[in-house]
Amino acid sequence: MSINFESVNLQFNQHQLSIKVYGAGPSIVLFHSLLADQTSFEKVLPNLAKDHQVILLSLPGFDSSSFVGGSLDAIADQIAGALKTLNLTPAPIFLGNGYGGFVALNTAIRHPAMVSKLILADCGACFTEPGRAAFRGMSENAKNKGLSAIADVAMRRLFAPAYQEQHPDLIAQRKERFLSINMETFHGACNALSTMDLRPLVKELQIPSLVLCGEFDEATPPAMSEELANLLPNASLNILPGLAHVPQLQDPEAFFAAIKDFIKN
Repeated sequence: MSINFESVNLQFNQHQLSIKVYGAGPSIVLFHSLLADQTSFEKVLPNLAKDHQVILLSLPGFDSSSFVGGSLDAIADQIAGALKTLNLTPAPIFLGNGYGGFVALNTAIRHPAMVSKLILADCGACFTEPGRAAFRGMSENAKNKGLSAIADVAMRRLFAPAYQEQHPDLIAQRKERFLSINMETFHGACNALSTMDLRPLVKELQIPSLVLCGEFDEATPPAMSEELANLLPNASLNILPGLAHVPQLQDPEAFFAAIKDFIKN
């Protein structure tokens, strides 16, 4: 199902942030993953846009949004500055998946007055050492051999093997989208995620938060979401059975069912 949207380029600090705007009502801002771009939200957009204005970001360095470096702080400040030009009232809900969850969380930490609620799907506050090593390895292999050399690894981080076998067309489509990522953006994100530790900061974040995670997520395993939910002062946790790193793409109805009560005013 396709729904109408408006494409807008926001300007801040001499950089551009590209967004698509759907529907009307209180705002929800969507932050996409590193391995799955903004199109990963397409299946859940109709439900979200029934009662909300949905602002779908192309994160800095993706599509026509300006690259501002790999620093999560610089990315958060760019997004916050650009969104402030919209004068959103009331403050929006932030919904982030994967890398977008880390960006949404860090934006809320640095600009808490901008956010009314947080939905953090398949992310966390800090990777384990094996998790950090995985990002370093992907970045190094991509640097030496190109993104195509790690495309299968990337898909495994997004989808469980059984799901891949059952949905070959979707996997081919997602792999094509992955291969279009700007290399500078990819390396910057891998470096940021392999060094990031937000644990001391999230303890002070009072924003109501819903932490979600797919049961079979290999990229950001459920233990990371459990830790994040325990650290946040005002959070609840929901592990989604049978799903992996991109639950809104795998099962949009189950994903919406998990968040619909939380996003009500």
